Amino acid sequence: MEGFIDMLPEECVSTILSFTCPTDTFRSSMVSSIFHSAAESDVVWERFLPDDYKDVVSRLVTPLAFTTKKELFLCLCNPVLIDGGRKSFKLERLFGKISYMLSARELSIAWGNDPMQWSWKSIPQSRFTEVAELRTTCWLEIRGKINTQILSPMTRYGVYLIMKISNRAYGLDSIPSEMLVEVGNKVCNGMTHLRHEDGKKQQMECLFYRNRTEVLRKRVIEGTERFLSEREDGWMEIELGEFFSSESYEEVKMSLMEVKGYQLKGGLIIEGIEVRPIDS
Repeated sequence: MEGFIDMLPEECVSTILSFTCPTDTFRSSMVSSIFHSAAESDVVWERFLPDDYKDVVSRLVTPLAFTTKKELFLCLCNPVLIDGGRKSFKLERLFGKISYMLSARELSIAWGNDPMQWSWKSIPQSRFTEVAELRTTCWLEIRGKINTQILSPMTRYGVYLIMKISNRAYGLDSIPSEMLVEVGNKVCNGMTHLRHEDGKKQQMECLFYRNRTEVLRKRVIEGTERFLSEREDGWMEIELGEFFSSESYEEVKMSLMEVKGYQLKGGLIIEGIEVRPIDS
């Protein structure tokens, strides 16, 4: 069998591999010498790169060092900053699916330019030059949007708010925050408690505000309750919702809001919103 494969022209093998996926190509490169050589071809890896990869490369904050399309693909499997450092782009290694992260500066944050309510600062844990930290507000409203045109088609995506809760946080979990992901007439909504890690402090707040909290919760739109989870990079994330990126171009609207309790809250640190493929 290997002898038959070795009789195939390398260009033919490259064309065959270009109709597979990065994972299959990596595996095929171990089959024989001709497959190994074909698996290095630009013909193969250009098919795995997004159609607009040249545009993405032109928007990089820091130029990448690569000589082949395979090297470029592997470089883009790590997050890279684009558009003046306000966005992050990444390719998923197994199938080449596209992920984007919008920095806090790319989001619409109610009263975000009011230094009494929000502060903008640089912290070493963030990939972006600035994050937004909530000082105090009674109106928490964070919105973002992205077009499916720049995402992988025929792919289910999850939308995640990337954040931290500082040690001096207060008032964030008095009532649930409402979350929304909307594409056309399709809406995915949910709710979450932005809970502080300090369990004793949380219990005291619940006891003190119990009656008021029960009244306020009745105002919240019912939806699937979601919970914070810790990421490998040290940040926390909460899933705002999900959507399907079809072959048609649509605007995705995403938000997290708590505007019905009117209680003061602070200590929320926003890095951005990530839109990434959901594992099938």
